[in-house]
Amino acid sequence: MQRIRLRYTKRGRLRFTSHRDFQRAFERALRRAEVPMAYSAGFTPHPKVSYANAAPTGVGSEAEFLEIALSKACDPEKLRVLLDESLPAGLDVTDAVEARTSGLAERLQASVWELRLDGVEPAEAEKAVALFLAAETVEVERMTKNGVRVFDARGAVRRLEVVDPQVVTASGNTIEQGADRPVAGACAILRLVVRHLTPAVRPDDVLSGLRVTADLAPPVPVAVTRLAQGPLDEETGTVTDPLAPDRDAATVPEDSA
Repeated sequence: MQRIRLRYTKRGRLRFTSHRDFQRAFERALRRAEVPMAYSAGFTPHPKVSYANAAPTGVGSEAEFLEIALSKACDPEKLRVLLDESLPAGLDVTDAVEARTSGLAERLQASVWELRLDGVEPAEAEKAVALFLAAETVEVERMTKNGVRVFDARGAVRRLEVVDPQVVTASGNTIEQGADRPVAGACAILRLVVRHLTPAVRPDDVLSGLRVTADLAPPVPVAVTRLAQGPLDEETGTVTDPLAPDRDAATVPEDSA
């Protein structure tokens, strides 16, 4: 009867939850919030939930998306509040809109990533970024279920830069660095915009590319956070809000629709 699209986060320790862990937590939250879900047919009905391009385990995110189907109409904002209260802190539902357009998954054309390189001086990171961007191709290896695969990590990168390690901005909100790791000593923050291609190029593939082109190897594991994902403006290299078309459609008067 109604479809609702939600944006949620994976913050702090909850970034280590797997996609399956989140699915279980979210389905419990649906029951706890008494959401009137629509269910699939068959011998083992499941609530109709569609997940779109989930971030890998161990990666934080400010921009995960899913869609749910309801058996009766609900106010999206009231539903968002109920679900947010029913999920653990760190799995936060930050936006909800009624689905009035098709193709949410197709709109997720690119992601904005933040890579925190503790133990790396910003000047060293800037040199490595310049070498990576100057290369036409950067071949990296990744172990897959079918063995080692070699592919180009450079072609999918739309933008890569070093930014201020103290404060970053995501979706209009100021985020102070250091919630999980206090800023102390050398620390370089990279901002990365990657197109969603096949094969998918992940932040760790770009890190491998920086090691290949510039011998950049952070001394501690890199903290990775997805700041945004959505349509890519090729001219500016910015990633826009994938829920905006649904919000825009909701404001169109019925007589003009």
